[in-house]
Amino acid sequence: MNHEEWTDAQERVGVTVDGHDLEVAYRELGDPSDPPVVFLHGIPTWSYLWRDVADAVAEDHRVVVPDLLGYGNSSKRDGFDRSIRAQEEMLRELADALDLQHPLTIVAHDIGGGVALRYASHEPDAVDRLVLSNVVCYDSWPVEFISNLGLPSTAEADRAEIESKLDFAFGEGLHGDADDHREFVDGMKAPWLSEDGQVSLARCAVATNTNHTTELEYGAITADVTCLWGTDDVLQPLSYAERLVEDVAGDGEIVELDDAYHWVVEDRTDRYYTELKQCLS
Repeated sequence: MNHEEWTDAQERVGVTVDGHDLEVAYRELGDPSDPPVVFLHGIPTWSYLWRDVADAVAEDHRVVVPDLLGYGNSSKRDGFDRSIRAQEEMLRELADALDLQHPLTIVAHDIGGGVALRYASHEPDAVDRLVLSNVVCYDSWPVEFISNLGLPSTAEADRAEIESKLDFAFGEGLHGDADDHREFVDGMKAPWLSEDGQVSLARCAVATNTNHTTELEYGAITADVTCLWGTDDVLQPLSYAERLVEDVAGDGEIVELDDAYHWVVEDRTDRYYTELKQCLS
């Protein structure tokens, strides 16, 4: 499925975060009576990250795959917070709006993991399983490239410059040749290449706030945690996964995916799906 087809299949729902009325774009798959699984992406991706995983998981789960606020096809106008603190509130609102029955399973990557960890720490009864892939936690972030995207110059750069920066980000984060993952790279870039997307990219980048993960009480997380982790990632190294499974109150395990950098879902899609299905069984 290409990114236009994914967009066409999305639904929309309204949420209110920090007093702002906003819209979340999401895909819902599977039987509504099945156990709910929410997929959360990171920066600078969107829900399309999960295109080769979500459909298969929906065979026996109710699957909800949202775009975070400011990302993908969710609200991208200026003037609201895009931090993981705000995204946690979005998730709470989304779960209420869609009547997602607790407890949830959350599958998350990158800053989506920061959202999931905050939610599971603050509402431990609402989450019974976390599957975390190369997520931000503790003081593991932000990374320099993303911080630089938060400069005002990003909002003012021409499209070619933004596209070049994104080609670098996605290309460098893949284990193989980016040309072999052209559908992924083109799909990930697409939402950022419009005028409002470019401004939103800068706002999302500047909202990466380490305090929002260093302040957490990880021991309050009672959900079982599986770190499904690309072992060659230099941005979010395996040592953080080891720390997570040691600190959470729930059961913790690490599943190492070799030959995978930061974009582990794309690098090792088949193995990722196989391991994820085992986690969810």
